Amino acid sequence: MPIYVYKFTDTGETIEVHQAFTDDALTEYPHPSDGAVRAVKKVFQPVGVTFKGGGFYKTDSRGGSSSTTPSTGTTAASDTSSTATPAAAPATPSPSATPSSTPSTPA
Repeated sequence: MPIYVYKFTDTGETIEVHQAFTDDALTEYPHPSDGAVRAVKKVFQPVGVTFKGGGFYKTDSRGGSSSTTPSTGTTAASDTSSTATPAAAPATPSPSATPSSTPSTPA
């Protein structure tokens, strides 16, 4: 169940209340210190989502070039590509480059 924040209108104190999504917003709630029912108002808080990195534009899912460019001038992808080192390929000799164990003699 989500936690909602309410504020007592007369004292300004805030409380956290567990409520279901289907429950209506509270208008009154017992005060924790004296138990008297007092008027409360729901406090709306910002959503805790943070987008990090570059490329959060509506045109990013489209192919080709776009006219919208990031305001910072760099993206996370370009920052990591300049510092990333390519993975080393396994060293497998080609068949033509391997020396034969038997010397070839002209016939």
